[in-house]
Amino acid sequence: MRLLIFISFTLLSTSNFAIMRALNTAATGMAAQESHVDTISNNIANVNTTAFKKQRAEFESLHYQTIKEAGSRTGSDTIHNVGHQVGSGARVTGTSREFSQGVSQITNNPFDLMINGDGFFAVLGPNQQVFYTRDGSFNVNSQGIVVNKQGHVLLPNLQFPPNTNTVSISESGVVEAFIKNQLQPVNVGQIPVYTFVNNAGLKALGGNNYIPSQASGAPIQNIAGQSNAGNIQQGALEASNVSIMTEMTDLIKAQRALEMNSKVMKVADEILQTVNNIR
Repeated sequence: MRLLIFISFTLLSTSNFAIMRALNTAATGMAAQESHVDTISNNIANVNTTAFKKQRAEFESLHYQTIKEAGSRTGSDTIHNVGHQVGSGARVTGTSREFSQGVSQITNNPFDLMINGDGFFAVLGPNQQVFYTRDGSFNVNSQGIVVNKQGHVLLPNLQFPPNTNTVSISESGVVEAFIKNQLQPVNVGQIPVYTFVNNAGLKALGGNNYIPSQASGAPIQNIAGQSNAGNIQQGALEASNVSIMTEMTDLIKAQRALEMNSKVMKVADEILQTVNNIR
């Protein structure tokens, strides 16, 4: 009886905290995997979104409790070669965006534009705010001005004259309009390509649009095909860079990790219940 009382006291005083820590650690793992699944879900949802750039969840370990320092003395001339640290879980620290090139989809629409390489188009959004996008799904409005799907004007403002038959846009972004009954084309302007020091630092707004941040740096205006900026391909659009096979594999991994963390919580709870039931 005394031995049972001693064992019960020891378990209740030392093990409960460790088991509660296991519960909290597993909970952080479940929360991290939930965020991971959210990221994968968004990638899969945008598999057919023009020029969409997939995201990747990034993890880091949480605080460690040091129970025994590595190198601490065990005697007058001996030390611990290995320390004892207990972790407290994991968390998602960020979701980085991968700006790898998507495949080219030929549309033969003269106003569909694709950037082969690094760079963005600039469009004028609400309140005169400039947005940057890889989505080159452009067309002209009733005034002959080039706009995107949301009606935002492509910068610089390009307006085609009446009676324009065909449009030619070179790899360097030079825009020419061929007018009915006129031999020589009319130069409408030139489309620049904007680059950033750190594309991953751009803030996504939805609608395939981004705005700069302190992390991305200020936009740098370039002539297409020069200064490491990509060239422009007319009559094509960039597909999403999401790989369904990769995302499904990551989804299965995240599901298994979440299930295992849930299992840890269940086991820790059962152990805690067993300890509390000792009389």
